[in-house]
Amino acid sequence: MSKREKNTKQRILSEALSLFAVKGYEPITVAEIASAVGIKAPSLYKHYQNKQEIFDAILVEMEIRYGQQAASMQLNGKDADKDKDFYIEMSEEKLVEIGQGLFLFFLHDEYTSKFRRMLTIEQYNNPALSALNTKRYIDDPLSYQETLFKMLINAAVLINENPRTMAIHFFSPLYMLMSLCDSCPEKENEALQIIEQHILQFNRLYRKEGNNK
Repeated sequence: MSKREKNTKQRILSEALSLFAVKGYEPITVAEIASAVGIKAPSLYKHYQNKQEIFDAILVEMEIRYGQQAASMQLNGKDADKDKDFYIEMSEEKLVEIGQGLFLFFLHDEYTSKFRRMLTIEQYNNPALSALNTKRYIDDPLSYQETLFKMLINAAVLINENPRTMAIHFFSPLYMLMSLCDSCPEKENEALQIIEQHILQFNRLYRKEGNNK
């Protein structure tokens, strides 16, 4: 693939996602996406067969971006078993740094933030996208954190409490603050301060005495 072809494919994904984030997935046509890119629909079909293929490519690009972000923080981000040892040795300051860093990534990464907005629109219209929204932004994070907390309990790092409840306790404020900043961007600095306080308090509530960093 030439550099020009690669750039065109990326522009198609970016423009499509921008349209999805404003109007939702269903109303947007391939012709509208092509027009936003500045090409004709037949030219777009040389790169993607249909709108679903564009959507699938956006998902792949999002996974790549998240993987790169997690790796930059020395995390796997999906497999709790691979992250357990890192968290065992982590200081409170590092916990806050990672928590705020991931929050800012989900808030500001072009693909991630626009995709989340699209799913927010479509959750009332499209059962499949509603299910994807629940999976990506509730079920998967809670499952990862529940598994991680269970491992940290077994490693005698955290006190023996229900790991599912702990996951809900940890994740719910972050999810709420993300929604707040989506609608009120001026609240971002306040949200970051709340996240710091939340992580510190969570750590002090659940970390076993003698394991505080």
